[in-house]
Amino acid sequence: MKNIVIFGAPGAGKGTQSDYIVERYGLTHISTGDLLRKEIADQTELGKRIKSIMDAGQLVSDDIVIEMIDNAIGRDTKGILFDGFPRNVAQAEVLDQLLAKHGRTLTCMVRLDVPREELIRRMLERAKTSGRSDDNEETIKHRLVEYENKTLPVAAYYNKQGKELKINGLGDIKRISEDIAHAIDSI
Repeated sequence: MKNIVIFGAPGAGKGTQSDYIVERYGLTHISTGDLLRKEIADQTELGKRIKSIMDAGQLVSDDIVIEMIDNAIGRDTKGILFDGFPRNVAQAEVLDQLLAKHGRTLTCMVRLDVPREELIRRMLERAKTSGRSDDNEETIKHRLVEYENKTLPVAAYYNKQGKELKINGLGDIKRISEDIAHAIDSI
């Protein structure tokens, strides 16, 4: 049973490659962004709080996200692709603990490496069709600073464990998918 984290800056292509990884390996896709946006769409009290946090380009609290992840691990029977979690080293440590609690370990972290200028270009393009309120230039730049300061250290955490698979996220989508599969299959 594979348990994989897909990792990269906003706009790196995690969503696109997540679909491929889920299909190839038969995994359950847990996207914290999707879970959070569902709360917003359902206009729950939690969703209203989440919306104000996301609109400001901030990260949602660990407590909210961890509760959602623990529940999802407990329900899963086939392996998980974590998309959007962990976003900081404390969450990475908690993920290791949650997986252990459920008798599992993390197989690897697939890190999509994309230059900052390309990330901004991609997200501005996505903003034209996504309707996501968090895809505007000011918020994008703020999200990238948040990523660089808080999330990027997660790569070093998994690198120390020998679980980081760094993939060039530029170029043809199919080639990137093939590179990911080759890296995962070589474990």
